[in-house]
Amino acid sequence: MNESGATILHVDDDPEIAELVRDTLEPRGHRIVHVASGAELKEKLQEDFHPDLVLLDLMLPDADGLVLCADLNERSDVPIIIISGTSRHRDSILGFKLGADDFLAKPFHVDELEARVDAVLRRSAQRKDAGETRTEGNLGFTDTRGITPRHAPVTVGQLTIDDTRRQVTVSGRIVDLTPTEYRLLSILAGRVDEVLSRQELSSLVWGYQDASIGRSIDVHVHRLRTKLAVPPDQGPQIASVRGFGYKLGAGPEGSD
Repeated sequence: MNESGATILHVDDDPEIAELVRDTLEPRGHRIVHVASGAELKEKLQEDFHPDLVLLDLMLPDADGLVLCADLNERSDVPIIIISGTSRHRDSILGFKLGADDFLAKPFHVDELEARVDAVLRRSAQRKDAGETRTEGNLGFTDTRGITPRHAPVTVGQLTIDDTRRQVTVSGRIVDLTPTEYRLLSILAGRVDEVLSRQELSSLVWGYQDASIGRSIDVHVHRLRTKLAVPPDQGPQIASVRGFGYKLGAGPEGSD
């Protein structure tokens, strides 16, 4: 990213949205490059074009945005914010699973767009400053908002998080996590037995809070529980604290 701002690739076939994004972000010093289809996106990437951020619509005339998200995630560690008017709730969940860093529903307020772009770019810059790159399908993670980056593996019961390899194992079994799941688990493991609210977790994971983010935290926690899948007597367990949030316990815990 240059000193004057980021180069942002915006993929959307709606000219009004394209104009709104440009008018919102260019005055903040960002360079906006707009393409209106999946084909144009692929052409742009073939030009050895390396944006700092991709804003990706899901409903394109010639391509499935979720497929494009997965393809971008495989090609590089460029952060992706999905911006879409889709009414299908599963699309936002699939977007996170396929590597998106954030999801913004249309219609959106320009202040929310600015906040989310700033948060994602800030996290990306922190990873680059730390010299971290994608390893084994996960983006590097360094949290500077209260979690100290670790180098020695951290063990909680049968769970081991190896930051140097960006690898999570349970009872010796490698667990395949998305970047967001990895960040969330690392935060919980860094504060074992401490209850963290949904608002605090969303701030630590995504760098901002909003009224809808609690549901995203719940979805990611549910997915983590499924992937970790250890017997209750072996731990660790991600426990729900009803009406507040979650904690990672080293021993047996119930969950709501």
